[in-house]
Amino acid sequence: MTSGRWNSLCVLRLILIASFITSISCYGETMGGSVLLRGRWGEEAEFFDYAGEASSCPSTDPSLYYLPVIGIVTHPGDGASGRLSNVTSASNIPASYVKFVESAGARVIPLIYNEPEETLLDKLSLVNGVLFTGGWAKKGLYFETITKLFQVTLERNDAGDHFPLFAICLGFELVSMIISNDCDICERFKGENQASTLYFPDYAEIKGSVFERFPLELLWKLSTECLAMQNHKYGLSPKRLQDNVALSSFFRILTTSKDENGKDYVSTAQAYNYPVTGFQWHPEKNAFEWGLSMIPHSEDAVRVTQHVANYLISEARKSSNRPPTEKVLDNLIYNYSPTYCGKAGRGYDEVYIFS
Repeated sequence: MTSGRWNSLCVLRLILIASFITSISCYGETMGGSVLLRGRWGEEAEFFDYAGEASSCPSTDPSLYYLPVIGIVTHPGDGASGRLSNVTSASNIPASYVKFVESAGARVIPLIYNEPEETLLDKLSLVNGVLFTGGWAKKGLYFETITKLFQVTLERNDAGDHFPLFAICLGFELVSMIISNDCDICERFKGENQASTLYFPDYAEIKGSVFERFPLELLWKLSTECLAMQNHKYGLSPKRLQDNVALSSFFRILTTSKDENGKDYVSTAQAYNYPVTGFQWHPEKNAFEWGLSMIPHSEDAVRVTQHVANYLISEARKSSNRPPTEKVLDNLIYNYSPTYCGKAGRGYDEVYIFS
């Protein structure tokens, strides 16, 4: 391990230890009793005594919305190379993205990319955040739809609604193309079916990001073990992002990773002024996909999936949007059934198909 990387990990450790101590101190002011704290990093276990009383459950935060809904944009095709549907207008959402959202306490409305714009925008008014999935399509109506939804996302935030966006793999590439106004901004990488570490550069600031609430030891493992699933042919090198004025003013780099040839690419990025997070890796796969041989399924890998999902939904709860209940129920993905396609031993295990 290089000295720079070691220093980065040590700084990360110190920051998170301080955060942990602060949170425990605040907790101790309102609750009473004794807790056994397990020793970390070679330290001995000890009892932590704290004063206070807990006679009732605390009230919920009225500024938060506890019925959040995420809009997931469909992708062209059936998600199974035509094995399930050859209908030209077919589009799909891999069920892993739906489970990913639901696992953190939210529901899903499918945003069908080739529906009339009026219908699409009406559905968008019912959600508290958006997710762009992985895939392959980078032009035509799909790109136009992604562009429109990205613009609306920024507009809603500018208007005062906290409206998060998760852009995963292809989604991150498309957002980069839109921001830079350059359809050739992405570079070729050899990152297919590969699990990797996430390197936190010295200049990375995790406060306020998807990694802020990760336990210290899990962040350490992310940096030293292959817990992040990669499956992409394109991406952005740190230099390419930083050299582009539009991209570097919009995104800060949280993590980088290496492809099979040792080339560095941006694996996680966070917007400076918007609740927009870009992932070149696939946080949803560890817990909910089984078709690729290199997907990590260890307990720690699944914890990574859960912490990332928790962050998205915690951001969606901050949305001020309170959509009509009946309209939400009419459009939830529960009105559709997924199709099992995992027997082929490749690709997605389940997909929702819309045609």
